Amino acid sequence: MASPAHPALFDGPDLEPLRLIAPDGSATAEDRVSRDLPPETQAWLYEMMVATRGVDAEFTNLQRQGELALYAPCLGQEAAQIGAAACLRKTDWLFPQYRELGAFLVRGITVGQLGALWRGSWHGGRGFTAKHCAPVSIPIGTQQLHAVGAAMAAQRLGEDSVTVAFLGDGATSEGDVHEALNFAAVFHAPCLFYVQNNQWAISVPVARQVAGVSIAHRAAGYGISGIRVDGNDVLACYAVTAAAAEHARAGGGPVLIEAVTYRMGPHTTSDDPTRYRDPADVPRWAALDPISRLREHLRATGVWTERLQNRADAHARRLRAELRAAIVDAPDPDPAEVFEHVFHRITPTLAAQREELRAELAREA
Repeated sequence: MASPAHPALFDGPDLEPLRLIAPDGSATAEDRVSRDLPPETQAWLYEMMVATRGVDAEFTNLQRQGELALYAPCLGQEAAQIGAAACLRKTDWLFPQYRELGAFLVRGITVGQLGALWRGSWHGGRGFTAKHCAPVSIPIGTQQLHAVGAAMAAQRLGEDSVTVAFLGDGATSEGDVHEALNFAAVFHAPCLFYVQNNQWAISVPVARQVAGVSIAHRAAGYGISGIRVDGNDVLACYAVTAAAAEHARAGGGPVLIEAVTYRMGPHTTSDDPTRYRDPADVPRWAALDPISRLREHLRATGVWTERLQNRADAHARRLRAELRAAIVDAPDPDPAEVFEHVFHRITPTLAAQREELRAELAREA
């Protein structure tokens, strides 16, 4: 077995998250990971973060206007998502939960596909697998087992790939997640568990989810590597995930990454965070905003320009327009289509149910 990469980095998690950019945009003294990204890559990361925030706002607007039943915003978590997805190979599989808008955009999943998903069309997840991305999983924590299974399959097929299971801090309380971590550890699967700790599992604070020092410190109990990273620092998220992927590819086994961030908005558009959250927390975390932090860093290093900002803003506007065009007044799918792709050949029971539904719809027409 190849020697694991970056052994010092994964000796054990520090309580202080790894950070490459300070909140004021200045560079930190951190030297355990590489920060030598080309200027054009850093500019692209900034552009994708701006685009993600714009599309996120458009999704919320569409829900408020009655075009969508529900949406889970990702405001404030752009760095955690884009940093993690951007450093991976296109053949590395992503297993998302439901808030990974930035990761989806990095992978090239269109806003129209994402809009169909949140509109509730039966085909909302179709096309995701072409981008090595599993469909969205609304049940909490279920996709971690799928991610480990895919990583074990890659092992047996001799593929040089890793899988990344996205989850939130609340999902770490689910039994499926513990089973997945244990399976991954026992079988040394090349799977990264990427926890976006946004401090809240709907209305339950992380302090009531974790009795230990941190989520990343739980890795020791499974005999795997763990690390905490500043989830509002896109360069740190990129570097840590890249190092963890290299570690897993080199035979080092799974890694539990805790990206410490904050959910600036509600859990979903049906949630009211003012009912359970201290209002003083929001401005404190707003001062740590990932986009303004990267902008100040790029300004200091000469990468940020008005031209870059204009390009990023135009990209966001274009995607917002595409999303609105795909969603507003879009026709509803035929409800009977839900029966078409359950089995390769529809079973007699499902065929009977389909005809019963069609008859009922015809009576109501």
